[in-house]
Amino acid sequence: MAGRYFAEFTVGETIEHKRRRTISESDNQRFCDMTMNQQPLHLDAMFASETQFGERLVNGIYTMALAVGISIPETTDGTIVANLSYDNVSHPAPVFHGDTIRAQSTVTEKRETSDGARGVVTMHVEVFTVSPEAADELVCEFDRTVLSLKRSSQ
Repeated sequence: MAGRYFAEFTVGETIEHKRRRTISESDNQRFCDMTMNQQPLHLDAMFASETQFGERLVNGIYTMALAVGISIPETTDGTIVANLSYDNVSHPAPVFHGDTIRAQSTVTEKRETSDGARGVVTMHVEVFTVSPEAADELVCEFDRTVLSLKRSSQ
């Protein structure tokens, strides 16, 4: 599915993203290795067992990056020039190995660029762990601003 062009975004609209991902220990380990983040809370089971969480946490930046990837098909796949910013990032609850996450994006603002050739779209992205036994829990949220293409007819 192709992403949306500028005119196809509606302020106030919430886009439920279809894709989900169960995060493995290997996913977390590889991300920490690639980013040179050796925080023991993410990697050292003994260290993490002695924290308030009792086990290793998934790297929060990985959770955020995964949410962006999950959101691409329904938002910006092939229809943006660039991501402009990620703002107001928070991680209200931890993510653990084996958790499945889902995401949704709410369009909060849009405007044309000063030359009118493109548009700037801001979306508030919320990331949840999925639980069959309880309500999904908010684990990450942030604002993503993109420079969006317009269709030639816009």
